[in-house]
Amino acid sequence: MRIISGNYKKKHIYPPKNFKARPTTDIAKEGLFNIIVNNFDIENISVLDIFSGTGSISYEFASRNCKNIISVEINYFNYSFICKTVKELDFSQIKTYKTDAFKYLKKCNTSFDIIFADPPYNLKNIEDIPLLVFENKLLKKNAWLIIEHSENINFNNFDNFLKTRKYGKVNFSFFEQVDNS
Repeated sequence: MRIISGNYKKKHIYPPKNFKARPTTDIAKEGLFNIIVNNFDIENISVLDIFSGTGSISYEFASRNCKNIISVEINYFNYSFICKTVKELDFSQIKTYKTDAFKYLKKCNTSFDIIFADPPYNLKNIEDIPLLVFENKLLKKNAWLIIEHSENINFNNFDNFLKTRKYGKVNFSFFEQVDNS
């Protein structure tokens, strides 16, 4: 796994061999961040990265000078790896929490410019993610929720759905908060 752009471009990060998370592929990350960079000023946004796994997406935002990143991961082993990597790379702008992503979304009282969710592809209640984000008004105006998922999931008929992009076996569905009412 590597950081693809920014101050830490080409920096390799090595999760332990027995790590039980699926990092977003470099090709998918590159495509995703091309879209994000063309729509947001990364240095001036706030990001929530849920189901953080390896922390790969949080590191990518931090490498590009995003100043406010929250990383949420329930698995203690993964959470510890993220904390260790954040410390090693001096990414002080990443705050990491060990908690259930759904509980975090229900209790959160902050709104974000981007919420990125990379749940396990076989997660039964993946459809609850956009519902919770929009019910709890967790996005600022014109902000995005981006969900990474398998090709077996289709969000096209959900409220606030914007588009889906596919990179190999990785799919990203984008949702937009068009107003704050």
